[in-house]
This record gives sequence, structure tokens and C-alpha cells, in this order.
Amino acid sequence: MKQHQYFVTVQHLKDAKGEVSTYAEKLEFYTGNHDDIFKVVEKLKTAEFFNDQTTQSFAVGLKLFGEVMLEHRNHPLFTEFAPHFHDFMKHMKSQIPQSK
Repeated sequence: MKQHQYFVTVQHLKDAKGEVSTYAEKLEFYTGNHDDIFKVVEKLKTAEFFNDQTTQSFAVGLKLFGEVMLEHRNHPLFTEFAPHFHDFMKHMKSQIPQSK
């Protein structure tokens, strides 16, 4: 399957109490996605669901999760959830203004 390729870095900066992180390591990994995540972010910005930072977080999380579910569609973990995810995606896409 042809995919866009990404390198993702997650660095823990502060804990829930606002204290500086004690984690020295970062989560870093390569991943692929059938969609161009940068274009997805731009489309979602037009819907104005959230501010720009939240839109980026939402789009990246959604696309990474969705790709795992797509690649492992027959995994029992996704059996009950997949139809709901599909409905959610359809609903979300219907809320995004169509470019002219």
C-alpha cells in the first residue's frame, strides 16, 4: 500500500501538576498514512472546530489511530468500534466546508 511517510516525536515536558518532566527519553517512531496529514490539518482548520494547536493535535491523533485501525481492521479490538468510527468520520467530513 502506498503511504505518506512521517517521523513522529513526542516529548513529555511537564506532568499534570506542572512539574518539569523527569523523562529523559522521547517517543520517536516512523509511521505511514494513506492521507497527507498536512492537508487534513488544513481542511480541518476550515471547519473551525478548534483552535489551530488543538486542530493539529486532533488531526494527528485521529489519522494515526485511524490508520492502525484500517491496517488491522480484522483485529478483535476494533470489531465493535469500527462502525462507530466510520459514522464519526462521515459526520465530521460533512461538517467541513467544501472547497470551491
